[in-house]
This record gives sequence, structure tokens and C-alpha cells, in this order.
Amino acid sequence: MIHTIENDQLIVRIDTTGAELTSIKTKKDNKEFLWQGDPAIWASQAPVLFPIIGGLKNGMYTYKGKSYSLPKHGFIRYNKNVIGTQNSKTKASFSLSSSEETLNSYPFEFSFTISYELINNQLLVSHNISNKGSETMFFSVGGHPAFNCPLDSSEAYEDYYIKLENVDDTQSYQLSDKGLISNNTVSVIDNHKIWLTDTLFDKDALIFKNIDAKKATLIHKTNGPILSMDFNDFPDLGIWAKHKSPYVCIEPWLGYADLEETSQNIEEKEGIQKLDEGKTHNSSYTITITDCR
Repeated sequence: MIHTIENDQLIVRIDTTGAELTSIKTKKDNKEFLWQGDPAIWASQAPVLFPIIGGLKNGMYTYKGKSYSLPKHGFIRYNKNVIGTQNSKTKASFSLSSSEETLNSYPFEFSFTISYELINNQLLVSHNISNKGSETMFFSVGGHPAFNCPLDSSEAYEDYYIKLENVDDTQSYQLSDKGLISNNTVSVIDNHKIWLTDTLFDKDALIFKNIDAKKATLIHKTNGPILSMDFNDFPDLGIWAKHKSPYVCIEPWLGYADLEETSQNIEEKEGIQKLDEGKTHNSSYTITITDCR
């Protein structure tokens, strides 16, 4: 089922399956900002990442001596058990609670809700995660929205760059061929800018741990800002696209993929979040549509 939220500036659609964004359009010109998915390239559009981000070493982790398996980015993605609620014309929420099925792969009792709310030209994406169990819960959470780039067919990918505020030469960690974070780093930022090129993602995603930036803006070199993302609650950031594909993902993260040298014990996983019994975690990011062409 598709839920629609709208105001006088934007219309946004979200699929209940996976609580995944499927469209962000401006009302004045019906311009689509969200990648529409293409199975030949990348079928997803904006996966919701929980309770892990990225991949696990050998697809598994351990907790209290027992092994568990989780798919890349966790089990909200593609999940048909998510329950959608239309809160108002401008807000919709999507929830999943622990079940026998989730406990087989993730031994923590939880409730998870992600909400999408329109405020003027902004889309506020909020996460509410509660620990319903009797022990500390370990998790990661994040977003993976893909934005059309170039926005118009007359433009080129290389006409765009991403500006990261408060960052000049932070190193990006590289992924191994097994999807694990290596100790190898590369410099991709020049004067706060990451220029989009056909070769930028040759070694997969750009991964920034504990980045100082709290805002990323997609900018056309001539036409100016297209959209921006504010992610104050998220210390980590991923930027990614499939090789030579007409989109770019800007991904706010609380956590990231396993390191090559991981112990695979989730309690020791770098970047993992801890939530005590009975406690609730809240985090949000905002997508602002600034393009006025």
C-alpha cells in the first residue's frame, strides 16, 4: 500500500512495504527528486536501515555465544509486515515490532517506528526505537535515500557536487571486495566539495565515520542548490551510487558495516548503538528541497 502526504509545496509517497520512500515531487512543476528505481541498475529507492547498516562479516554476528544472521542493512527493508498509519494529510508513520520471526535473527525485543512529515519545503524523517526487553539492546539505524542526478536530461552527472559543511579534507574509508570496511582511506573532498564523477564510486560507497559535517547539499555548478540533508543526530555518513548511474544516495547513519578485523560479537561492533532496558531512542534527519527552477 502506498501512503501519500502533501502540502502546498510537496507531495511525497511512501510504500508500506519496507516503509520506503517512493516519490518526492514539487507541486508547482511536478518535478521528481527521488530516484525511481530500475532493476537493471538498482531497484531500491530509499531503504530504511535497521538494526544494522551495511553488511556483516560472512553475513553473521554473535551475541552471548550464539550466532545469528541478518541480511545487508537489516530487516525493515522489503518487509511486508510493516504497519502504515496515515496520521494526517502531512504525516504518515510506519511501525514494526519484534516477533518470533525477528527474534530468530535478532534476539532483542523492540518497537520501531519511522515517521515522514512535511513542513513547508522540508521532509522530516524521524525514528523512534524502544527497547522492550530485559537487557541492553544493540542496534544501528539510518537512511539510504537516492536522489535523481542529473535532475534534467540536458545536464551531466559531472555538473553536480555535494557540499559538506564544516569539512575540508576528511578521509573516506574504503570497502573491501567483501563489503567490509578496510583501513584504507582516500581523499575525495576538495574545499568542502565532493564532485560527482563516473569513477567516484568505483570502489563502492564513500564512508565517513564521526564526520564533523551535519549538512550535505546537492548542488548544480550553474543552477545552484537542488536539495540538502540535515543530519545532526547522525555521526556517520555514506555517499553512494552504482557505477555510472543517474542518481546519488546521501545516507545518514548511526553505525556502519563491519570492519575487516571485526570480532563479529555485536557487543563489540564498532559504531553500534546501545539502548538500555525500557529506554527509547529518537533520531531524525531532514530533506529540504531547495531547487526552484
